[in-house]
Amino acid sequence: MTQSPQSSQPDHPARQGADTVLHRFGEWARRTPEAPALITGDETVPYAVLDAESDRLARDLTDGNLPANGLVALALPRQSELVTALLAVLKAGGVYAVLDVADPRGGRRQLAALAPDLLIAGHADAARLDAGKGVRILHPGRGADGAAPPPPLPGPPPAPGHGGAAVLFTGAATPRPVPVGHALLLAAYEGWAETARLTPGDRHLFTAGPDTTPFAAGWTRALCSGGALVLPETAAWLPGQVWRAVRKAEVSVVHTDPAGAADLLLAQEPPASDIAPFRLAPDAELRSLRLLAVSGDRLYLDEHSAFQDRLRPGARVLNVYALTEAAGTGAWFELPQLPRPLDGPERISLLGTPFPGCRVRVLDGQLTVDPPGGGEAIATGDLGVLRPDGLLEFGGRAADRIEAEDGTRIDPYPLESEIRAHASVGTALVARVPVAGGGHRLVAYLSPPHGLPAEVLPDTARLREHLKGKVPADAVPRAVVRMRALPRTRAGREDRTQVPQPPLLLAPVAGGRGGGKYGGVRTSGTAGSQEVLPLGSALGCGAPLLGLLALSFTSVIWPGSTDLTGVPNPWAALFWILYLCESLAFGAGVVFLFSGRGPMLAQRRGRGITTAAHLAIAYLLIAWWPQDNLYRLAAKQDWPRQAALVYAFNVPLMIAALVVAIYATRKPVSPFDFDD
Repeated sequence: MTQSPQSSQPDHPARQGADTVLHRFGEWARRTPEAPALITGDETVPYAVLDAESDRLARDLTDGNLPANGLVALALPRQSELVTALLAVLKAGGVYAVLDVADPRGGRRQLAALAPDLLIAGHADAARLDAGKGVRILHPGRGADGAAPPPPLPGPPPAPGHGGAAVLFTGAATPRPVPVGHALLLAAYEGWAETARLTPGDRHLFTAGPDTTPFAAGWTRALCSGGALVLPETAAWLPGQVWRAVRKAEVSVVHTDPAGAADLLLAQEPPASDIAPFRLAPDAELRSLRLLAVSGDRLYLDEHSAFQDRLRPGARVLNVYALTEAAGTGAWFELPQLPRPLDGPERISLLGTPFPGCRVRVLDGQLTVDPPGGGEAIATGDLGVLRPDGLLEFGGRAADRIEAEDGTRIDPYPLESEIRAHASVGTALVARVPVAGGGHRLVAYLSPPHGLPAEVLPDTARLREHLKGKVPADAVPRAVVRMRALPRTRAGREDRTQVPQPPLLLAPVAGGRGGGKYGGVRTSGTAGSQEVLPLGSALGCGAPLLGLLALSFTSVIWPGSTDLTGVPNPWAALFWILYLCESLAFGAGVVFLFSGRGPMLAQRRGRGITTAAHLAIAYLLIAWWPQDNLYRLAAKQDWPRQAALVYAFNVPLMIAALVVAIYATRKPVSPFDFDD
């Protein structure tokens, strides 16, 4: 099955000649020299200034004997300097590649995969990247290897090459370099220009790291259409900065991933705590925003609709299926493409229709994309279907297939989508993890809907009940791990390689069904099962038995302490009830000492204070039986014994009460199994 766009722009008239994205930028620099090109906080760089600065750096590069189509790696934390540098590389006839300076380990891997002719980086960033002696380094404001740059030369800069333009990195957990030519970079821009209806007045903000495809190829959407790039003042956008920047700079187009879109649109107004279906009101502070382009990972229809609700009428939300090999193009979807409302929006992620110039084919359930401007077909490794309504639907990734407990291979995407159908689940990943005693088990990693606490997430029993009859029994996860947010790559894709190992996951008892988060368990290294008696049952059964036993031994341990001879009723009866209560409290304290720590740890108030409070409560219950019996046998004038009893019992009782008070007022730690 094949799908092509219904319409596409004709090739630019100069396309057969020397037309490139660099020429498109140059045209805007000549037509609107004073228009803003880069906006960083309160600082604005006009097109004319950006053009001149990139000219000077381009001459530095050519004077430094950069070969034609020479590869230049860029490691600059200030994105305004980065944009200047990549323009300069293109003007010098080179090929640019942006490195990850936020994560030196990732940047070193990228640098090793490139083997560039030149590295443009500051002294500190070059040191962090551990650039070898074989890499020539140009520091900003200096010549190659630190020499002072020559003065700017008069005349036009050298013409760019017509082969390679950039090396982009995929958004996988281990990024892979992909060379991109001038023709593809321009064709991708033209596809975006038609799809997004780009205008010269647009101000674009990219939340992804500059080394990722959305920015490394997407800068053209702003600077080739006469728009402006809104950049962070630091190396990357920090939480909360994007929303403020959209307001302050009146951003009209935001390019982000699903998590970034939720932070921007849903963080300011979380949904109702009862998790009932809701419709959010538009955020008046984001009235400048006319387009939200979401890429990097699957976007479900219910999320898509929630984002749309938060934008002003007429604004658009695009779900973009963007491939690095296609320079950030592929397919796109927005809600008006739907011929009718669909049931189960929390289970469906639509890719829509191809970008102009692209063609998408579904072969044996896998997606193949022909990039814009021609070129070899791209085997994406992603799964999908062409629906009867003509829209492409995402079906997961072939590389994510995992082995179920019966040995069959399953696609986790349908299972994760079914888990998302639970009203209390925002995002879900299912992974195969090793367990104690050997073997593997399926584990569901869950995070709540945006703005809701972890307590709403289902435990293992509730999740299994939700999935009963909907998925094969061997595909049902054995355990649940609650997280504040699922790990993602810098490109915004959920990162299955970084999910944490559950704190405790033991092999399940055959045929057993237990309580607790992970269901029935058996102790590692033992053959039999270990059933854990609930605390309430333990107290109800054990405390009376131990209490009566203690009462019967009272006269043996402390002869005469409970002798009520000569005490008239009803006082004798009241005293006997007191002795019974003390004995029962002793029994309850002993039971709590051995079975109360686990339930207290579940309150997540800290291991240290929980241990102290557990012992304090046990002491408060146990101490009354020996204390009162010893007091009744002590003579009132026996001051040494009276003092010993006070300091042995009364003072510790005060300390124990203080510990319990601290524990009761201690704020519980995060209920998530993992916060990051």
